[in-house]
Amino acid sequence: MTDWALQDAKNRFSAVVNAALAGEPQRVTRRGQPAVVVIAVEEYERLCKREPDNTPTFVEHLLAIPKGYDFDFERWPLAPRPLDL
Repeated sequence: MTDWALQDAKNRFSAVVNAALAGEPQRVTRRGQPAVVVIAVEEYERLCKREPDNTPTFVEHLLAIPKGYDFDFERWPLAPRPLDL
C-alpha cells in the first residue's frame, strides 16, 4: 500500500486513482496521520457484500467490536527462571 500526503494526493489524484484501479489500495494521510484509503469500487463492493448465509460483512464485523471496553487480564504468578552468570 502506498502512502500519500494529502497535498500530494490532490496534486496527483489521477495517479492515486489509477493505482487503486490496478488493485493496489492507496492510503492518504493528513498531518502525518492515516485519513482515508482509496480502493477500486469492485473491491469496495466485495468487502461490503453480504453473504447468502447472513454472515456479517467485513464492515459490520469491524463495527461490532465493543467500544471503550477495558481489557483487564489476570497475570499468572510465574517465578523468573534461574540465571547463571
